[in-house]
Amino acid sequence: MKQLPIYQVDAFTQQLFGGNPAAICPVEEDLSEELMQSIALENNLSETAFIRGAQGHYHIRWFTPGTEVSLCGHATVAASYIIRHELGDRSEELSFESLSGVLKVRFIDDLIELDFPAASFTQEPVPEEVAKELPFQPVDSRFNRDDLLIVAPDEQTVSQLDLDFTVLENSRVRGVVISARSERAGVDFVSRWFGGPEVAIKEDPVTGSAHTMLAPYWSEQLDKKVLTAEQISQRKGYLECEWQDSRVLIRGNAVLYMRGQITLPGGST
Repeated sequence: MKQLPIYQVDAFTQQLFGGNPAAICPVEEDLSEELMQSIALENNLSETAFIRGAQGHYHIRWFTPGTEVSLCGHATVAASYIIRHELGDRSEELSFESLSGVLKVRFIDDLIELDFPAASFTQEPVPEEVAKELPFQPVDSRFNRDDLLIVAPDEQTVSQLDLDFTVLENSRVRGVVISARSERAGVDFVSRWFGGPEVAIKEDPVTGSAHTMLAPYWSEQLDKKVLTAEQISQRKGYLECEWQDSRVLIRGNAVLYMRGQITLPGGST
């Protein structure tokens, strides 16, 4: 039997059982896509990340229970936490080779800062199959290659939503982000992320990658470059975002929940 280390980390939170949990599997050699997908399905978390490398330079791949994705923020925060605090790499900056190119991560005191490409998006109407599920009239909407952003009238509308887009038969998006300006002091905007049929996630607690679209959008709306965001899922998550034209910096905390081992059948790679 082969043993594979696994960690579980709550990202974008300072408190255990908050934020978004991700599983992190450091590997010494590439695993097959079938095996990685099976592990992600078994973990049944919104994301399982597989990392390989050393001394500040790593490869990373992210899997939901249903599919591999090209970009994931919270699992990158979680992976960076494990690299520093469990694997002992004290590099001040990490680079990750990924399906979205080379991603940089920096450590700023207790914060982990992601340096991600800003999402390009277009203004388009909400697709009919999504619109008919909404209990409100959208204020605005945007599309990028992964997600549909829908702007709601207010924060209360966002907090009261109970949506399931995993049952849609036809969907061109990975997920639907519903966001609104916040009226609370210290919070610029709020959001929630609901997954489509491909990813098999009803709601993601905190979605770092969605903020590569949310940060530019709200930066333009509020005329601010640095914004404080709260994803108001049941677990809640907190992010500081900074839009720098072609890049978005996303900062947050992480907390270790679990260390363990996966027992794989003999010959599994």
